[in-house]
Amino acid sequence: MRKKLSILSLILIFVLMFSACGKSKEKSTADNSKETLKVLTYANWNPFEYLNKGKIVGFDIDIIKAIAEKEGYNYEIKNVSWNEMFTQLKNNGADLGISGITITDARKQTYDFSDPYFVSRQSIVVKDGSQIKSGTDLTLGKQIAVQSGSTGQDAVEKILGQNNSKIKKVQNGLTYMELMHGDADAVVGDDTSNKEFLFNNPKSGLKVIEDKKAFSPEYFGIMYPKKSKLRTEFNKALGKLYDDGTFTKIYKKWFKVAPDIKELKAQLK
Repeated sequence: MRKKLSILSLILIFVLMFSACGKSKEKSTADNSKETLKVLTYANWNPFEYLNKGKIVGFDIDIIKAIAEKEGYNYEIKNVSWNEMFTQLKNNGADLGISGITITDARKQTYDFSDPYFVSRQSIVVKDGSQIKSGTDLTLGKQIAVQSGSTGQDAVEKILGQNNSKIKKVQNGLTYMELMHGDADAVVGDDTSNKEFLFNNPKSGLKVIEDKKAFSPEYFGIMYPKKSKLRTEFNKALGKLYDDGTFTKIYKKWFKVAPDIKELKAQLK
């Protein structure tokens, strides 16, 4: 009896092993002739990328998956800090980064970017009853929390000036905690992420302030090391996602509304 159980156990183990291999291949691409791409992200920006039961998920992740499938690439996604993502890509330590990264002239001096895949703006988060009601009102605050190295920091510096002691540069996406704990008077960050945080925390006592005069549109792009061969290839794949409806399907999944693809295409050169 024990011998039979042992044989059955071995058979079960082999079945599970082969099943696991099958599932692994399903998550990958069918074309194994291309290398596995190393993708970096900062998984702390719901709904763009975040950890769900230990798995990295989000809008950006679905976009990379769709592009990789179009072009026949395998890929692995590594969760790193915001600053480490930039450092590794600068030193060719990875193939690409995606994490709600705004395309800026300053960043284009060091990195290559894909065509835009998302339109955003900065907005302000304050406590109910705050005297801050616009971008110019940020001067009234004692401390304005921003993610260090972000375009939120750039936006606040345009209003308050660089190296202003009122600007509190925060690591690890803890800007909202600074505000909720009373260590900051406002947070300036990506509008989509700000609204997502309030949606998930309806009893936080916080609100979002939009100011289109103070904050200009921003465009997110996939970031590559300089002279990356992937840029042209991925741009073509992104264009296919726009045209075949895949991009719209992914966008609606995460944001519940249709994207403005015309505005995105208007940015193409």
